Amino acid sequence: MKLSVLDQAPISRGQSPETTLQHSLELAQWTEQLGYHRYWVAEHHNTNGLTSSSPEIIMTRIASVTRTIRLGSGGVLLPQFSPYKIAENFKTLEAFFPNRIDLGVGRSPGGSQLTRSALTDNQNKSLSDFPRQLADLQGFLHNSMPRDHEFRLVKAGPRIDHYPPIWVLGLSERGAKTAANHGVGFVFGHFIKSDNGEKVMETYMKNFQSSVTSDQPTSIVCIFVVCAETEEKAEELALTQDKWLLNVGKGADTKVPSIKEVQSKEFTEDERTTIKQNRKRCIVGTPDKVKKELLNLQELYQTDEFMVITNIHDFEAKKKSYQLIAKAFQS
Repeated sequence: MKLSVLDQAPISRGQSPETTLQHSLELAQWTEQLGYHRYWVAEHHNTNGLTSSSPEIIMTRIASVTRTIRLGSGGVLLPQFSPYKIAENFKTLEAFFPNRIDLGVGRSPGGSQLTRSALTDNQNKSLSDFPRQLADLQGFLHNSMPRDHEFRLVKAGPRIDHYPPIWVLGLSERGAKTAANHGVGFVFGHFIKSDNGEKVMETYMKNFQSSVTSDQPTSIVCIFVVCAETEEKAEELALTQDKWLLNVGKGADTKVPSIKEVQSKEFTEDERTTIKQNRKRCIVGTPDKVKKELLNLQELYQTDEFMVITNIHDFEAKKKSYQLIAKAFQS
């Protein structure tokens, strides 16, 4: 099984955005040493708790301080941008860091309608255009536009002969079919929505068509994981992620609270119910428990790669969590 990392660059309470971005560099170097396969950075806008507003820039910085780990976007919000410009950005990254770049794209609006309007400069872009934009992105990236395409003579530079693979991030059978029909990789966001995942992944595998990007289906499942040497410690650390997810769900402050802050307040009955539901998107426990549950999910999803996201307050505990997971699969 391949293990990879998704980094939303969450700000822990009491830390600055600058420190958070430095932690992303350190975590990438750390997980590279541990043997993780990829390190992807998310894209979020108009939030006070996440510093992942520009994945291409973060990827460039991380790639410059690492040597072997693949760097990717998880993912660029394609409906808000120009496929041509995205192709140029990622071909430039690929030219700087050959065979280390992944281009992950998503259909998400990127936030509120006001935020989306700011991203698109008030241009009326429909989310339903995503499949067409994906085809255009593929065409610009590989110089494979159909002869009758209006932009066939527009070439994305730099003119290199190696290309970053495209991945579609999705939660539904619609997203899975879009990835399959365009012959690109598919990433299922179990950490966002764990329901119906088996059916979604099955849909992708059954409908895959080869393309200039890939001749075979490739999948990743992304999941929250908090790992510690004891069950009690893992549960304590996970409380900060539990509270963070509650706040995100309420549209409240999205900085990750400390353990002390969380323990100083009682959860309401409704909050406890929500935490229980959210835990379906997570694995929390010892290395043996994490390994067992990931192997069970591997059987369910028929994938050979999991992307781990760990949004807890303590950065050193986060590093330790990734270390324990890696060691569990090396034994």
